[in-house]
Amino acid sequence: MIHGFKEFIMKGNVVDLAVAVVLGGAFGAVVTALVERVLMPLISALVGSPNFDEFLLVTLNGNEIAIGAVLTAIVNFLLIAAAIYFVVVIPMNKMIEARNRRLGIGLDDEEEAVDPQVALLTEIRDSLKTAK
Repeated sequence: MIHGFKEFIMKGNVVDLAVAVVLGGAFGAVVTALVERVLMPLISALVGSPNFDEFLLVTLNGNEIAIGAVLTAIVNFLLIAAAIYFVVVIPMNKMIEARNRRLGIGLDDEEEAVDPQVALLTEIRDSLKTAK
């Protein structure tokens, strides 16, 4: 039983998942700091408040409905998505493109590499067209 557990734990998928979770947590702290310490103060300077929790606060039968809190969550989500896109995705894509250019890997190579069966069928089709 312990041997089976050891094999399960040492599988590549489990280790990869554990590494991804740890790195995701650490990366989440970086993104949170970027949003809370850089982007939100910029918004606060422009709008006057870093959140909209008190905006559209409705009282119904003595219960407060904080529509502004939902708006704050939406703005935070959009800021985090923008931060990830502009700080991680775009630079990573540029690095991948530069590496591919350096290694000579590109879309042209993929287009030139035609499946031999497709090439044979194309040749047969073309010869049938000329035979008519």
